Amino acid sequence: MTITDMKELLRASGIVGAGGAGFPTYAKLDERAETIILNCAECEPLLTLHRQLLREHTQEILSAFDAVRTTVGAREGIVGIKSEYRETILALKEYIDQYPQIRIHELTSSYPMGDEVVLIYEATGKVVRPGGLPIEQNVAVFNVETMFNVSRALKDGAAVTEKLVTIVGEVSEPKTVRLPIGTSVEEAVAQAGEVKIKDPVYFVGGPMMGRIMGGDSPVTKTTNAIIVLPQDHKLVLKKRSDSSIQLNRAASICCQCHECTDLCPRHALGHPIEPHLFMRAAANRDFQDMNPFLNTFFCSGCGLCELYSCPQGLQPRTLITNYKNGLRQNGVKAPDKPVVKPVSSSRDLRKAPEARLAARLGVSKYEGDAPLDDVVRPVKKVKIPFSQHIGAPAKGVVNKGDRVNKGDVIARGADGALSVNIHASLSGTVSEVTDGYAVIIGGGAN
Repeated sequence: MTITDMKELLRASGIVGAGGAGFPTYAKLDERAETIILNCAECEPLLTLHRQLLREHTQEILSAFDAVRTTVGAREGIVGIKSEYRETILALKEYIDQYPQIRIHELTSSYPMGDEVVLIYEATGKVVRPGGLPIEQNVAVFNVETMFNVSRALKDGAAVTEKLVTIVGEVSEPKTVRLPIGTSVEEAVAQAGEVKIKDPVYFVGGPMMGRIMGGDSPVTKTTNAIIVLPQDHKLVLKKRSDSSIQLNRAASICCQCHECTDLCPRHALGHPIEPHLFMRAAANRDFQDMNPFLNTFFCSGCGLCELYSCPQGLQPRTLITNYKNGLRQNGVKAPDKPVVKPVSSSRDLRKAPEARLAARLGVSKYEGDAPLDDVVRPVKKVKIPFSQHIGAPAKGVVNKGDRVNKGDVIARGADGALSVNIHASLSGTVSEVTDGYAVIIGGGAN
């Protein structure tokens, strides 16, 4: 298969990064790639779906990974996986000899090991420049579920209509389930038994980078986890805190201890992000030096500074994100030539152990088995957004009252733009269509 043919297949199949921002996968296929990496770092505490999927579908995923490597002409493929995932590593070793250009690289159990910039350095020793793309270092990174979707597309042209989601927290039967895209968060949670608390909060995504969402919000191509939490959990209180109050708190109690910067994983790789300088400038409304504000563009948003590092419980990540968004809205762009420093000699000593991180987050009690249920769970209704990826939203091609079958295109990727197709995740009747989404009521051939 040529690289052009594979790109067309992946775009038509609607394959995007199955987590994070949902970067369209076809756009990562590039002949400059000398190394491709399969990301099984399972970046955040409580998430289990990638190691489970790779363990259960090892050969399919490795075969697709090697097909991508061959198509782009990369000389090697690397599976980045934490050493503690012993069962998955054993499954890999059973098949890895069939793929001589693929090797396993074991990672330490620290956060944010799944950040592709961090992972690339760990696996290859290469540093992606601030604001740069991995392909500039001749590297491309794909996560496990993305590659599983690639394997299905290569095998039989299957479109992305389902998503694996780990459901944990205050539920009686924590598990990882396969759901039709567009399933409501509330219905997804119901697959994990009873909710054990009143007035639950649905924290969608990992505990570090997730956000609070309503029960009627849809599962999308990037939904990796739903954590059911009580109203008074520290993660919930942090998310609901008032930014203006947090800025005043910073002015009052930030002691400039430097911990947020010392433990920042991007700063350790030489990127010019220094949260302590930003906090000092923002809290004191000091705009004489704009670098602390402009360098917010190089923050990955991992949240380590506010959920692990700061001894005062301040929120550098939240304030940095607010300023960064404000700069973008006013047409300000990242600096063209940021000052880059060498990788810190103390970097390995300043990694955040995942077990300690989970304890500080107050989620250790939710760790444990969340077994994989790999059968698609039946639902009666889905609400499918037309924008589930970075780039231009897909454009709807169905009307109210149309009958659709699972896998039919309901929104087509925008022509000439970074975009992918969106497909029906169950068979039935389109009951509502807007510029942003379609609702399908089940009832038809699958």
